[in-house]
Amino acid sequence: MANLKEIRNRISSVGSTMQITSAMKMVSAAKLKKAQDAITAMRPYSEKLTELLQNLSATLDADTGSKYSEQREVNKVLVVAITSNRGLAGAFNTNVIKESRNLAANTYAGKQVDFMTLGKKGNDILKKTGNVIENNNGIFDDLSFDTTAEIAEKLMLLFSEGKYDKIILVYNNFKNAATQVVMTEQFLPILPPKPIEGQEAKTTETFYIFEPSKEEIVEALIPKSLKTQLFKGLRDSVASEHGARMTAMHKATDNATELRDALKLQYNKARQAAITNEILEIVGGAEALAG
Repeated sequence: MANLKEIRNRISSVGSTMQITSAMKMVSAAKLKKAQDAITAMRPYSEKLTELLQNLSATLDADTGSKYSEQREVNKVLVVAITSNRGLAGAFNTNVIKESRNLAANTYAGKQVDFMTLGKKGNDILKKTGNVIENNNGIFDDLSFDTTAEIAEKLMLLFSEGKYDKIILVYNNFKNAATQVVMTEQFLPILPPKPIEGQEAKTTETFYIFEPSKEEIVEALIPKSLKTQLFKGLRDSVASEHGARMTAMHKATDNATELRDALKLQYNKARQAAITNEILEIVGGAEALAG
């Protein structure tokens, strides 16, 4: 059995760890509220804009069609992996990395698959086995629509110049503090509108009166919608990160509490055994002197 000093040191170490994990949990809980409010407020706008964009793309003829909706044979794929710059968030980063690798190894096997990473953790792992064309760690230091727009413009340029035939976003979708779902979302080319179940595809086509012209709407609305889509993905990821870290630190604090209690019990048993041995030695010595 370990000596008393060793057990006391372990109890002290576990107590210090428990204080750290508890503090990190509270910090993440405070940040989560702000991030959750931001993504909740943005989702309806983003979803409606995406729906409008898909319907608009469906009404464009070949001459007026957007370069961002061009369907090409898929030979070169770019996977944009959105992770975080810090760990201690459970499986938050691991799930995105695993899904990104799965796309390269299975879904697009035999194709050229490159990565763009937004977040340090994804870059650190994916660059070991794949080709990372660009990494952006600073995007989360000042996350805004303007900084996101710069990255979205790079992605649109890569697609329009034919360097990639498909661009995929992989990120954590925020459900609640305890649940984050890995999303694989096509960024480019723009997907056509989904037909309503039980109806033919043509019945879902929406009639639009264009003012100004289709060309001007395509030039303004589609790039804005794509930037909004990426911004929503980043905000989703931020909210998911705080939720995952809060949950992970809550579990870590609970585990540290259990371990501390077990060590205290072990310490008390060892202390009791040591006292009993001392009493036996004293009694034995007294009997020896009396004899």
